[in-house]
Amino acid sequence: MTTTGALPAAQLLRARTAVVVAFITAGLAFSSFIARAPALRDSLGLSTAQLGLLLLCMSGGAVAGLPLSGPIVHRLGPGRAVLSGALSMTVGLALLSVGMFAEFVPIAALGLFATGLGTGVWDVAMNVEGADVERRLGRSLMPRLHAAFSLGTVAGAGVGAACAALGVPLPAQLVGIVVLLPIVVMPAVRRFLPVQEAAPDEPRSGSGVLAAWREPRTIVVGLMVLAFAFTEGSANDWIAIAMVDGHGTSETLGAVAFGFFVAAMTAGRMAGGAALERFGRVVVVRTTAVIALAGLLLMLLGGSVPVASPARCCGGWGRSRR
Repeated sequence: MTTTGALPAAQLLRARTAVVVAFITAGLAFSSFIARAPALRDSLGLSTAQLGLLLLCMSGGAVAGLPLSGPIVHRLGPGRAVLSGALSMTVGLALLSVGMFAEFVPIAALGLFATGLGTGVWDVAMNVEGADVERRLGRSLMPRLHAAFSLGTVAGAGVGAACAALGVPLPAQLVGIVVLLPIVVMPAVRRFLPVQEAAPDEPRSGSGVLAAWREPRTIVVGLMVLAFAFTEGSANDWIAIAMVDGHGTSETLGAVAFGFFVAAMTAGRMAGGAALERFGRVVVVRTTAVIALAGLLLMLLGGSVPVASPARCCGGWGRSRR
């Protein structure tokens, strides 16, 4: 699927606003429940190791969704693909809520898999739409969209912390997210750029792709992306647990600590464009990698909450320009 030809400026601005909403909502939906990982563990009566296996179901769903997202976007267009991803996430969070209420781990695992699957499709589709809007506007947009996602994660962490402080059970919070997603996403995707069938491309050999993978720089970049994604994913899943178990804080403070992490990441992404223009990609990547490593070491070696909090900020800032 491709977007149609020249479009009015007002339509492009509406599409830009819509894709910003999609990014913010995706970040909010994800972080609002992952910030309460201790509540998820305790409600199902799991050990920390068992929680890790349960969260792996969500990662597995995301990995499964990535190769499917390309054909889905091509066949349905970015708007319907985002909607299908949001639908999968809605069903997944509903199943997770039921699994927690019934204290039945298999249903919760299925819900997390569906949530991860929807997240993977949603992520790719909204990035495709964002790139198309950016191209048609003729100015940089993607860094702001990724910052919008991070703003959504900050808002979601705030929702999680507030619900924990008010004693709102996590299943009830999940029901709120399930209700919110279609209300926000459905009107937004209607304002995405219109699509039409793309003209068939000439058959191409796969030799170009294979040649790219034989290039050492491709492998190095891939390993760097993997390393940053691994550290970010680990932080997303385990910061709240580390604060509750490792530092003896309340669940509310665990969610707040996660909020510090994503807030620092948001600040880094907002400042990232100017840093790239001034210092170049190599310097920025090296610097943020060092900051991320410093944050990791502080988290591992620091034995108190006053040390752990700036450590999480360093970690979030360092991972922001991956």
